[in-house]
Amino acid sequence: MELTSPAVIKGIAAKYGFTFKKGLGQNFLTSQSILEEIAEAAEPEEGVLEIGPGFGVLTNELAKRSEKVVALEIDERLIPVLADTLSEHNNVKVINKDVMKTDLNELIEEEFDGKRISVAANLPYYITTPIITTLIESELPLKSLVVMVQKEVAERIQAKPSTKAYGALTILCRFYTEPEIIRIVPAGLFMPPPNVDSAVLRMRFLEKPSVEVKDRELFFKTVKAAFSQRRKTLLNCLASSFSLGKDALSEIMRSAGIEPGRRGETLDMAEFAALADAIYEYRQSQN
Repeated sequence: MELTSPAVIKGIAAKYGFTFKKGLGQNFLTSQSILEEIAEAAEPEEGVLEIGPGFGVLTNELAKRSEKVVALEIDERLIPVLADTLSEHNNVKVINKDVMKTDLNELIEEEFDGKRISVAANLPYYITTPIITTLIESELPLKSLVVMVQKEVAERIQAKPSTKAYGALTILCRFYTEPEIIRIVPAGLFMPPPNVDSAVLRMRFLEKPSVEVKDRELFFKTVKAAFSQRRKTLLNCLASSFSLGKDALSEIMRSAGIEPGRRGETLDMAEFAALADAIYEYRQSQN
């Protein structure tokens, strides 16, 4: 069954009376070569968790390369479709669950014996950032995360300081992973086509965070504060989130080698770490 063929996709949809739901971001890839590229990039040999298998187009390629594929599909209408399209594989398990309401640590322990696995997904645009954030912050036993996302999101994750795309999501992803855009995918290669182009993004998880910080929660609070009001100076942004007073904050920033008049988007990862650690040290000194 040629699952990337528009005619086959239409035939399956007709057979099961399936209609595409825009609200679930159901856009199925019709390029076989890109599917193979995604499957290879996921390095799924020991096991892979797929989010949103749709008609099983990517699942089929992952199953050829992996010991086991577990696919989480939120749309119960697709469960009988997947039983049909994936019938030739005995190493695929489809679970009708919402990834955002699933204990992924427990699932990986049960399905993969706690092994480090990969995650592969063609993510719906409306929930891309929450899913990526959840996968990264949950500290799961993952080797890599390979996702098809809106091109703009991929560019935000790969952005450099002092650019419009650079933000809190950039820092979060670069703290835990090494992101790389594998390729850009034109909208016309999907059915139905979305309004914008996509990108295949691979994030390899680091053995340890890219910078050392004294308090991880404080580090991310500092980052979030720095980007909360992009037109304001870093000092004013921090003053809105930390009840330390501007004089104290100015002193803290200078001790970290950062001028209070700078804007948050000009700081690199190491500077954010130095700033968060300086706030931590100041708080300790006041206790």
